[in-house]
Amino acid sequence: MFQKTRKYFSLSGSLPVLLSFSIFICSGVAQAQEVSGDISGGAGIFRPRNPEAKRSGKPARPVARATRPNPAEIEAKFEDALVDGNDARDARNFAGAEASYRTALKLKPRDARADYGLGNVFTDQQRWEDAEKSYRQAFEITPNNPETLMALSFVLVQPGTGAANAKRFTDAEYFARRATQLESTNSVAFDRLGVAMVARGIFNTETEAAFRRAMELDPDFVVAQVHLARVLRQLNRGAEADPLYRSAIAKAKDAPTLVLIADAMQAETRWSDSDPVLRRALQLDARNPSALFLLGRLFSVSRKYAEAETVLKTAIEVNPKFFAAHSILGRVYLGLERYDDAFRTYEQASTLASAADRKQLAGLFGFGGVGDGYMKGGRPTDALRAYERALQLDPGNAELTNKIPAARAKVLP
Repeated sequence: MFQKTRKYFSLSGSLPVLLSFSIFICSGVAQAQEVSGDISGGAGIFRPRNPEAKRSGKPARPVARATRPNPAEIEAKFEDALVDGNDARDARNFAGAEASYRTALKLKPRDARADYGLGNVFTDQQRWEDAEKSYRQAFEITPNNPETLMALSFVLVQPGTGAANAKRFTDAEYFARRATQLESTNSVAFDRLGVAMVARGIFNTETEAAFRRAMELDPDFVVAQVHLARVLRQLNRGAEADPLYRSAIAKAKDAPTLVLIADAMQAETRWSDSDPVLRRALQLDARNPSALFLLGRLFSVSRKYAEAETVLKTAIEVNPKFFAAHSILGRVYLGLERYDDAFRTYEQASTLASAADRKQLAGLFGFGGVGDGYMKGGRPTDALRAYERALQLDPGNAELTNKIPAARAKVLP
């Protein structure tokens, strides 16, 4: 059912994307998996290749014609919409890509490529809930497609609400394991399986074996190599992990691979080690939003707030729906005591936030911290506004219920 080919390449014109991927042809549709920079819970940035589509080359039908389009015309418009979506996505025009894929979906609701394309563009923007919905719809149409299974596994290990995480991580492992059964020589599927197990807190010989299997299938699969190194560190086998990191840095030829390595280092609080890796990544792709985000996070941790502001604003310019970049930029403004800027930035972040993120935005590194800053600066009216906004995001926050009366008392004559 699937015909497989393998290539290695890098896309300088799109979101930090790839290291290695596998292309499969199913019912005449080429689909792919790409894996790269790791900025979300050790999962790795995952960018599936654009759905295969071919420009029809047919002129648009005159608007005045009242007859209903025939199947051939619908197919041509569908293919053109997919191509438009792919081109917009590669140009990082996410709004345009989404609009084109939605046009394709309206034309052929039962063609999985449209839902899959939407899932891809949502994944690029870290819109995890939207991505999951689109990939699940593609899964309903093509339940035995390894690429759809791996895409679902990826989004399910991303941050979500706490109570549902255990089931989501279990589902992520199931989908990845199913992908390995369907494609037993797919290195990416085994890497996804290892990542899902790590998300469940499983650091054992089976997790190690999944990553080693991925490396056996593809000796140049640096993503799996870095994931394995992190597992070995968790198993207190640092002497085995360090050579893997050094080898990965030596092998890295593109920005996405370097982003993955740098994030692995930051996850282990090796902040200074990640600095030269990120700078090298940005030399290769100056507008790689994940590299910019990680460098901004490094600057924030190091209290180099002015530098952090510059790179984080660039990351947001490239990807306006990048919640994590907005959130860290807000923290930077707190550090600079620019509370008005922090309030505006957190307000922008709130429009992108999940339920769990909204609670985070209500805390000390969110509107609650902004309110505290206003209070220290003698601006109780603004502090009250910030605290009340925080309470809207997290109504059960007991600390806020104490701060609001104190701020209100200073406002009243």
